Amino acid sequence: MVTHAPKVDLFGVRISITDYEDATRRIIEAAKARESYAVSALAVHGLMESVNDPELRDLVNTIDLVTPDGQPVRWALNHFHDAALGDRVYGPDLTWHVLAAAEAERVPVYLYGSTEETGEAFAAAILGKHPAIEIVGVQPDRFREATEDEDLADIAEINESGAGVVLVGRGCPRQERWVAQHRGKVHASMLAVGAAFDFAAGNLATPPSWMQRAGLQWLHRLAQEPGRLWRRYLFTNSQFVWLAVRRAVTGS
Repeated sequence: MVTHAPKVDLFGVRISITDYEDATRRIIEAAKARESYAVSALAVHGLMESVNDPELRDLVNTIDLVTPDGQPVRWALNHFHDAALGDRVYGPDLTWHVLAAAEAERVPVYLYGSTEETGEAFAAAILGKHPAIEIVGVQPDRFREATEDEDLADIAEINESGAGVVLVGRGCPRQERWVAQHRGKVHASMLAVGAAFDFAAGNLATPPSWMQRAGLQWLHRLAQEPGRLWRRYLFTNSQFVWLAVRRAVTGS
């Protein structure tokens, strides 16, 4: 059984103290053993969604590995818990670390989520970088919750495919719910890394590295999708800052 990375509490949500090398190792170890292992890369948006929704928070806190996806999350872990993290563990980058390891270890990969076109484009991008990797399934999202029969069929298809890694692209927080609810059912490492699909497929432009280091990736995303994202960033970013300031001042 894969040992868990240590976790610390950030506003009621348990975040793992991990880096790319450690997270990749744990994911591939579980994948090779066909162990059911849930992973989420949680940035400020997902963190605040979990803070505001107790049912979601309880689900996220069952996820085996919750990486600090955003720089602000990393900064908060370092400040409040002396985590000494040198970098965030960003979902799209973690995805490529895992895919490189999956190719080297001959671990089959399954893509679950997003549109059919994006899934196929993501698969082509993966094979372009890692031609020896085996992609054993590409299942587009239904953009609704599956019926019980559909869910059972999805689980059976994934397990019968032999996949050791399942990349899940359903958008936050739907993908976090999915990986949490399928622990013990899908016998693979399940990674909730939705944006990785769109970046790899070319639907979204990758932010400049300086914006990523400065914690300004949200601004780059907002510039690309202002109509969809302005409300998310206005409220979630403001709430994160307020909670961080309150904790710094009051200790709670």
